[in-house]
Amino acid sequence: MTEALQELGAHIEAKRADCVLGWAVTLDELTIDVAPANLVDFVDFLRTDATCRFSTLVDITAIDHPAREVRFDVVYHFLSMYQNQRVRLRVAAREEDMVPSIVSVHPSANWFEREVYDMFGILFSGHPDLRRLLTDYGFRGHPLRKDFPTTGYTEVRYDETQKRVVYEPVNLTQEYRQFDFMSPWEGAEYILPGDEKEGTA
Repeated sequence: MTEALQELGAHIEAKRADCVLGWAVTLDELTIDVAPANLVDFVDFLRTDATCRFSTLVDITAIDHPAREVRFDVVYHFLSMYQNQRVRLRVAAREEDMVPSIVSVHPSANWFEREVYDMFGILFSGHPDLRRLLTDYGFRGHPLRKDFPTTGYTEVRYDETQKRVVYEPVNLTQEYRQFDFMSPWEGAEYILPGDEKEGTA
C-alpha cells in the first residue's frame, strides 16, 4: 500500500508541480500540502485525472495551531472508489486569510465549509451561503479554537415561568475545588494514606 501511495504522490507532483508544496506518506496515508491560491484547480485535477479519480469528498476539517504564525491547517479528505485509494490535502491559512471554496468542484463541500467556518472561524471565498451551521444565531466565538473557554460564554436553558428559551452569561454553580488528597472526600468508604489524622480530633 505504501509503495502505491509513493507512486501516486510522485505522479501528482510531476503533473501538478505548480500546486504541490510538498507531500509525504505516513502510516499508509498520503498527505499533500497545497497552496491556497491553487486549491480549486488542484481539487479538480484530482477528480478528473485518470490515475487519481478522487471523485468523493469525504470530509473537510481544520487544525488550530494558536502558537503558529500561520494558525490553521484546513484538511480535506478525498476517496477514489475507482482506484481504492485515499488522499489528504492540507492548506495552511492565517487567521485573516480566506480559503477558496471548492463548492464549484464538489457541491457536497457546502456544509463541510460552513461547519469549518462555524467551529474555527475560517472564511471561504466564493462560498454561496457561508453562515453558521451547528451553533445558534448570535453565538459568540468559534468552539473548536483552542483559545475558546471550555465553559463557553453563554448558557442556554428553558425557563418554565417565562415559557421560552433564555440566554444568560455562564455562571458556574461551584468554584473549582482544590483537593490536597490528605483528607477523605465526602462519602468515601476508605482512608487514604495520611488521613489517619481524621480520627484524632
